[in-house]
Formats: sequence, structure tokens, C-alpha cells
Amino acid sequence: MTTSYSTLYKSLIQDSRKSHLNKGTWALMASALACVPAVAAETELATQDNMPIAYFPKITVTATRTPTAVNNTIAQTRVIDSEELKRYQGQTVLDVIKNQAGINVINSGGMGSTSNFYMRGFDSKQVLVLIDGVRYGSISTGQPSVSLLPADQIDRIEVVYGASGSSIYGADAMGGIIQIFTKDGSDVTGATGSITAGIGSNSHYNLGATAQYGNDTSSLSLGVSRTETDGFNAIKNTNSYDFYPDNDGFESTNASLAIKHNLSSDLSAGITALYSDSTTDIDSAGNAFPNAYADQKNGSVNGHLNYQTELTSTTLSYGQTFDKTTTHDSNSINYKLGSKFDTTQKQARLETRVNAQPGTAIVGVEWLSQELDASDVLDFSNYPQPPMVTPYKPSDRKVKSAFMGYQLTDAYYDLQANYRIDDYSQYGNKHTYNLGFAIKPAKGFRVGANHATGFRAPTFNDLYWPGASSPDLRPETTETTELFFEFANNLQATRLTGYHTDAEDLITGGRNIGKAKIKGVSLTSDWIYDSFLFGLGYDYLKAEDDTKGSNTYGKQLDHRPENSALLYVGYQQPKFDVRLEAKYNDERNSDGAKVKLDDYTLLNLAGNYHFTPNLSAGLRIDNITDEDYTLSNQFGNEYATDGTNYFGSLTYTWK
Repeated sequence: MTTSYSTLYKSLIQDSRKSHLNKGTWALMASALACVPAVAAETELATQDNMPIAYFPKITVTATRTPTAVNNTIAQTRVIDSEELKRYQGQTVLDVIKNQAGINVINSGGMGSTSNFYMRGFDSKQVLVLIDGVRYGSISTGQPSVSLLPADQIDRIEVVYGASGSSIYGADAMGGIIQIFTKDGSDVTGATGSITAGIGSNSHYNLGATAQYGNDTSSLSLGVSRTETDGFNAIKNTNSYDFYPDNDGFESTNASLAIKHNLSSDLSAGITALYSDSTTDIDSAGNAFPNAYADQKNGSVNGHLNYQTELTSTTLSYGQTFDKTTTHDSNSINYKLGSKFDTTQKQARLETRVNAQPGTAIVGVEWLSQELDASDVLDFSNYPQPPMVTPYKPSDRKVKSAFMGYQLTDAYYDLQANYRIDDYSQYGNKHTYNLGFAIKPAKGFRVGANHATGFRAPTFNDLYWPGASSPDLRPETTETTELFFEFANNLQATRLTGYHTDAEDLITGGRNIGKAKIKGVSLTSDWIYDSFLFGLGYDYLKAEDDTKGSNTYGKQLDHRPENSALLYVGYQQPKFDVRLEAKYNDERNSDGAKVKLDDYTLLNLAGNYHFTPNLSAGLRIDNITDEDYTLSNQFGNEYATDGTNYFGSLTYTWK
């Protein structure tokens, strides 16, 4: 049984003070949803005492910068909410995103190891990761260390596929955006808390606690957790080095904080923070360095002020993210001191959202400072001569930006347009735009198109690495066109998206000479019938090197499977839920197309059971069939993957 949207949102708006959203924000959300039919895909479950169950579309802010129903976004968007994240207790953000349709992952071992992920043919350097709106990732390598962020300190994750986010957020969003939101406690009235303890294979232990408090004007959320695992030997086979054949463990201490307070009926303030302090065991030069490891500190802190009127919502925010790594291995000049690469990104933004009637307009300015504090490095550019100790002192990067956008949701069509200009301290101005439109020819149907430009800023390693510096590099650029067809009703939502991307000025060998042609088709279909849930995702991807004269010209880019698929079936009751999922990747190239990796299918099972309203248990079993597969083979090293593994937990909650 379902309730109507109008009834549901009247209840939500009337109760907005309890949820700490002001009336202007609720009005924007309600208007965005007013023309949307109830659908199963990308929905969340709303329940109250003595109230029928109602399904309504999930809300995203990443795709448009304003609260928007997923079913009204032009870009393909996925929201991974807190209920889904319960299936990943004791695991990391990487574990969450690798089980999403259209995302492929590689890593060099178990938990906490160096990893990379791929969306729409682009790797993680070309996919922007945000934590509570602030850029996150290493500016030396360009890669965000999502394998170090704890899933149990996260409220939700929003994934936007494709380049449309470049004109909203700037550089590095050519393949898409992943935004991570910390827990904020805004939906709590009174005091609540929970304690979770879990155990799994490879001596995997997890202990965590949360506490939340909320009233009519304020909310507070605190969380802490500790994770340890012995891991497994990261190297399956090697021909180039004598690696140490031990298990490579991982340990992490994590914390999150969120405070919100309504200073008046129009003015509110808030602070969010996420912190992870971890150590990862690694392999390096065998018996010479049997105890090689990396210490890492990652996270974010962000504060904001919001002023709300009937027609506008203005936010001033300032935040920092940090990715700090000290590696003690054979490449360290001093093993005890290690090699340090500390990234800090500071970001300030002033943004105003206007109820333009019809539609919503957004204007804003942004300031970004990217700083790298690195130790001296070993310069191997004169090989076979001995390496030289060379200072690595890159210049800080400053970016000043301005952006504007317009979004309209109507009973018959959806529209989104964005434009952004970024002024970089190294290479001047960069302009990006996005224009998307969808029509609704019949009830439940949408047909739309989108065109977007994007770019990736060169990493500090690209620009300044000793012996291979190229300070005159230009940003990589893309131009993407996509078409989509969507059909949704009370039982299901299905979307078929086709896209084509031309990428130019790709950085290869320290020069802007690379090109790639990327085209693909993405199909997602999610169903719900009574207590059953089932769905599928299928992606066809042709991502070819288009660089004439390249050794890999015309070949599929590394680690991009041409065909990948996800299939799941679930069953839910008030006392328990269970979900079985299978993910398939076909054969992929690796190591510059020198190695062909076999295809594989992973079968995973996850479930929760409520013994009482306060006590629940969760269990996740990955790779049930004990598939022997390889994700990465680089420079003669075949990295290992885990066989059948499990993690079970008990959670006690009180109010």
C-alpha cells in the first residue's frame, strides 16, 4: 500500500522543524517532486508509527547543487543511502562503490591497499570525489584514497555518471562525481545511540559507536570506530622483485562529527568532520624491507552558514580535506623517517540558490588552494646510473571560480543548464558548460539528451616530478554527448543511456599528445514487488586509445571491461532482509595492453536480522563461489584477490 506524494510531503513540510530543514528547502524539494510518479528504483522507505509504508524518490544534491528527485535529473544518478550502507559494516567506501553498476575497481591487495576505480572509461584521476562538498584526493598522484575512508562513518554516497558535473564543480569530473556525506543526525529527535561489534575472515575485527541528539533547533552526531585485519599476501605472483611472502594487514581508527544549529528562523550554521588514521602493510624489496608499511591520515572538516528567505537560500562555506601519507619502504631515502606526501585542499564557496518561478537558478563563486608538502625523492631518470636524491618542491595551486546554473522540473519536461569558469594559477582560464533536456511524452516515460564539456587538471606529479617535470602541461579535455530513455511506474524504473566522448590533450609521457574515443551504453532496471526487490545493470564500453603512433593505438584502454553486468535479488520483511548479487566483468587489458586479464563473476550475499527492536545482526559473504580472479597485473606483478570471505556484526541501538 502506498500514500500519495501530496499527502506524504504535506506531512514532511509540516514536520520540517523536526528534520532541521527550513521551509524554503522543503518547498524546493516539494516542487521538484510535484510532477514525479511514485517509482521503485532509487527509492527510500518512509515509515512512521501507525502509518502505511510509502515509497518516494531519493533526493540528490550532487547532480544539480539543489535538492532534486533522482527521477528528474538529466545525468544518470545513483544514491546509496544509509540503509544500503548497513550491508558494508566494517568496510570502506571502495568496497561500496565497487559493487555499483558501471564502476570497475583494481587494487594492489586487500583493505587499505593502493587502488583505482573506473567510470565511463575514465580512471579515478578523472572522476571528482567530494566529501561534504569539498574536493578530496592526493594532488601528487591525482587519485582519491577512498579505500581508506570508513563506510560506517558515512550517511550516504551520491554517484553522478558522466561529464555534466564539470560545469558545476570544475576540474577532474570528466568521468563523473562521487560525493560522500558524513552522518549529521538531522533526522533525530531526542537522544539515540548504537554500538556495533563485528568479526570476519582474515582476523577482521571492527568495533564502533555512534551517538546522536536532535531537537527543534539543533542536532549533534558523533561516531568512532576501529578496524583491524591481518589481510592476505598482496602479491600472487611476481617476476620482477623478491617480495616478502607475508600477509599484508590493515588497521584504522576513525571518527566523525556533525553539529547543526538554527541561530534564528532564517539563519543556520553547521560543522562536519571525518577523520581516518590508518596503517597499511605493503610489500617492498623482499627480505631487505620485510616490514614495509604506509601511515595515512585522511579526512575533511567543513563549516557553513546558511541564510534562507522565501525566494533565496545563500550558503557561505569553508572546508579542508587532507590526504597525508608517509611510506616506509625501499624507495624511502630514510626508512625510519619514510617518504612523505601530504596533500591539503582548502576551499571556500559563496552560493545563492534562487526560486526563479519557474525553476531554480544558482550563482556562486569559489576559491580553492591545493598544497603539497613532500619529502625529497629518489630520481631514477638517469637509470642505469644510481638514483639521485632530488628535492620535490612543487608550487601551490590557486583556483578562482565562478559558476551559474538553471534547473526546471515540469509536468512535461526537465531542463538543466550550467556554465563555469575556472582561473588557474598555472594555466589560466578554463570554461565548461552543460546543457540537458528531457521530455515526458506519456505517463512514466522520459526521453532526453545532454551535452557537456569537461577537463582534468594535471597532477603535481605530472607538472613537477623530479627528472620528469612538465610545468607547461595543459589540462586534458573532453566533449560528451549522451541520450537516454527512461520508463518508471509503481513497480519499476528502467533507464537506457548511450554516450560518446572525445578526449584530447591526454597526458602521455609528460606531453599533451594522448587522445581517446569512448562510447558506451548503460542499462539499469530496478524492480520492487511486494517484499521482493530485484534489478540489473549492464554496461557496454568501448574505450580506445586514439593516439596515432602509440603502441596501444586502437586498443581498449587498460582495466576497462568491454562488457560488465550486475544482477541482484532481495527479500525484505520487518524483522529481516536479504540480498544476493552477482557482478560480472569480462576480460580486460593490463600493463599497457601487454597482459590480458580473464573475465570473472563474483557472487555476494548480504542480510540483516532484528532479534528485537534494539538488537540486530548483519552478515556479508563475498565471493561465495571462491572465484580465482585477478584485478591487476603490472610490471610483472600479479596482485592477489581474496577468496570467499565474510564479515558478521551485532548492533545494539537505544533511544
